[in-house]
Amino acid sequence: MSYNEIHKRCLTVGTPESAKGAARFFKTGKGEYGEGDIFIGINTPTVRALSKEFKDLDLSEVKKLFHSEIHEERSIGIAILNRQYEKAVKSDDLKTQTRLYKKYFSWRKRVNNWDLVDSSAPYLSGHYYFHQDDTDLYKLLKSSNLWERRIAILSCFYFIRQKAFDIPLEIIETRLFDKEDLMHKACGWMLREIGNRDITLLRSFLKKHAAVMPRTSLRYSLEKLNPVERKKWMAK
Repeated sequence: MSYNEIHKRCLTVGTPESAKGAARFFKTGKGEYGEGDIFIGINTPTVRALSKEFKDLDLSEVKKLFHSEIHEERSIGIAILNRQYEKAVKSDDLKTQTRLYKKYFSWRKRVNNWDLVDSSAPYLSGHYYFHQDDTDLYKLLKSSNLWERRIAILSCFYFIRQKAFDIPLEIIETRLFDKEDLMHKACGWMLREIGNRDITLLRSFLKKHAAVMPRTSLRYSLEKLNPVERKKWMAK
């Protein structure tokens, strides 16, 4: 198994039409958040299938996927790392979990669009921060890099699924007024997930912040509430 094998497969299954659509969707134009990223038009089921087929790929080859200029190859690299991390979790292999997380953290500059963050942080880094060491979580939170800050926010999804809300609320509050709209969306999404599990806690947060928080965050946080209550909070 090698990166070259995966690369050859990717070149045969991508389509120019899909590549153009993905490039528009992920904002690869000049001045946009995904400027210069390269897509070759591979769909999500194919990414998953390739990650399953090459799930035992050596980490030296996974690194090549992470550092590929092709977006979908980076996505495959993330999916493979997720699978290897999940296997280590199931076998309670803390040493391997740490080794895989350290690789992810060292390659984080290549996790550079929202889909790459959202398909890794809630599972791999989120699990590591919850169960082992959350030091890096706070480093990412203070980063000048949008994607690193989003990793911090999306890692909270794992905490939220465990119904551990204190740290997510602290982190959301820290980045609530981030300058980037993608961060407003992420904060609102995590608030919505908290509300799905503890509506009283969401209402308490909204009571404190609804009048001043970014409208995007507010709208996202309210999506699962009934129309009457949504209107009330939006009116704040």
